[in-house]
This record gives sequence, structure tokens and C-alpha cells, in this order.
Amino acid sequence: MSSRLAALSRVERISLLVAVLATAAAGVARYAGWPSGVAFALATIALAALAHIVSVGTEQVGGRYGPAVTGVLQSTLGNLPELFIVVFALRAGQVVVAQTSIIGSLFANALLVLGLVIVTGARAAPDGVMRFKRRLPNDTATLLLLATFIIVIVGISLSSHDPASHHVTAVSTVAAIALLAVYATWVVPYVRNEEPVEADEGGRELLPLAVALVILALAGVGSAFVSDWFIKALEPTMNGLGVSDAFAGLVVVAIAGNAVENATGLVLAAKGKSDLAVSVVKNSVSQISAFLFPLLVLVSLLFAHHLTFALAPVYIGALALTAISVWQITGDGEAVAFEGWALVATYVVLATLTLYE
Repeated sequence: MSSRLAALSRVERISLLVAVLATAAAGVARYAGWPSGVAFALATIALAALAHIVSVGTEQVGGRYGPAVTGVLQSTLGNLPELFIVVFALRAGQVVVAQTSIIGSLFANALLVLGLVIVTGARAAPDGVMRFKRRLPNDTATLLLLATFIIVIVGISLSSHDPASHHVTAVSTVAAIALLAVYATWVVPYVRNEEPVEADEGGRELLPLAVALVILALAGVGSAFVSDWFIKALEPTMNGLGVSDAFAGLVVVAIAGNAVENATGLVLAAKGKSDLAVSVVKNSVSQISAFLFPLLVLVSLLFAHHLTFALAPVYIGALALTAISVWQITGDGEAVAFEGWALVATYVVLATLTLYE
């Protein structure tokens, strides 16, 4: 196995070892009843190491198949924590936690992570302008606006108390099926139409494809479990600090669950791989809004408490403005640092609001 990992740098191999050891230690801390502070620290280290490993695997696959396939694959694995967190919350009847976790992940990726990726990518560019293909940002904006449209009309229906407001679950179910259908019609041609590349852009030796895929899969699954342990260890800390449930769900849980995208996008942007960096983040936004959210709406039908597209008015407004901001900043295929900082500032204001709810 060591010979198959020869293509990895020394730092990457050390990171792989740290990820394995930290994940094992975090698991022991979780199930052996260690103090929550220790469990939280170990889970944080494990998440950071696993995030780096996913970024390594992403680069390896991207060296063969390019940004489209790699972005979809990485975002699918990177969003596993959100899937597990929401399913567990729904099973426990914690619908508010489930809902805030999803929209928190959406805000974190579309504002904080994308903003930091733009800042990093712009600084890595010789002329200070991060350039990338326009198709994915515009496609993502379309999917995000469609999801936002559904959420807005459900919110208006509830606030006006019209007859449809008594059938939110049914409306959400139909909307979820429609969203998934639209996502399928987008993602299949998007992946199929991309031409594979012959070699990594930097001329770097690549891992065998099977090994790279195994690394990605194991790191993604590991991230899901470690994120769950992280949140369980974090809960008593949040209670002790008196932090609101909204802040915990929309900020703390969202950032923890998106550690993979945070690290991967920033590492790729710093290396000047703008298309791949944007693909990782944008695919995550697309998947959360048009795949993960509607999928979980349908999955929730199996539980006593149902997840719907009904959100608090303040989050409906924030989501609508987020969709417009992301489209305006990335729709032309280029961005500069101040635009990235604008997205980050938007997220900071939203996070501050949730702190006082």
C-alpha cells in the first residue's frame, strides 16, 4: 500500500496518518465518555486532517477528470455530515435543528466559504482577479433561485393564511420531487459533457485512480462520523456559554459540517486552481439547495415529524438576497478580493443576528 501512496508528498502522508489516529481517538473519546472538552478538541483535529485528505483526493481525481466530475464527487462526500446530522435530528424529533443545519450549511458555503475562496484565489492570481468558467456559477444561481422561489412562496402562503398554508407538507413534497428532477436534468449532462484531461496540470505524479477514490470515500465517511461526534461534544459547551440554538445550528454546526469544503476550496484556490476551487464550493451549494434539502424533505416523511420548506421570515429574506448576491458576484466568471470580503461580511452580519435570537 505504501508504494501506491508514493505519489503523495511527505506532508500529505503525515496528514493521512494524523487523520487516521485523530479519528480513532475521537471515536474513543465519544464512546468512552471522556470529558466533552477533550472530545471536542480531538474531533476538531480529526475534522481538519480529514478535510485536508479530501482536498488531496480531490486534486488526484481532478488531475484526470477535471473540475465538473471532481466537484460533484467531492461535494457529495463533503455533504455527508449534513445528511447524517439532519437524519439523526429528524429521528429525534428536532425539526428546528434539522432545518437550521441545512440552511446554515447553505449560507456557510454560499457566503463564508465562497467569499474566502474568492479572496484567496484573487490574491493567488498575478493580476488580482480570480477567473473561472461561467457555466457552473450561473447554473448554481438558477438552482438556488428555484429553491428560493419555493421557500418564498411557502412563506408568503403561511403569512397570508391562504388555503394552501394548511397543506405545507404536501406542497413541500411536490416541490421536493420537482427540485430533484431539475437537479438530475442538470447534473447528468454537466458531468457527461466535460472532457477528461490527460494529466495533472502541474505535471505531478498521480495516485492510481482506485486508491484516490478509496481515500476520498473513506475521508468522506470519516468526516460524517467525526462531525457527529464533534456536535455531540459541542452541545454541552454551547449550553454552558448560553449560545442560542439558532446560532449553534446556522453557524457552529454549519461550519463544522462544512470543514471539508472550507479546507478543500481554500487549498485549491491558493494553488491557483480557480475552476476546481469554485467547482467544489458551487457544487456544494447546488447539492444542498437542489438535492440534499429536497431529499431530506422526502426522507422526513418516514418519521413522525416532517421537514418542509417553511422557514422563518428573516431567513427567507436572507436566502433570497444570498441567491442574488452570489449570482451578481460570480455570474461573469471573475471576481476580485473585495467581492469575496463582501460575501464574508454578509455572513458575519447574519451570524451576529442569529447570536441574539
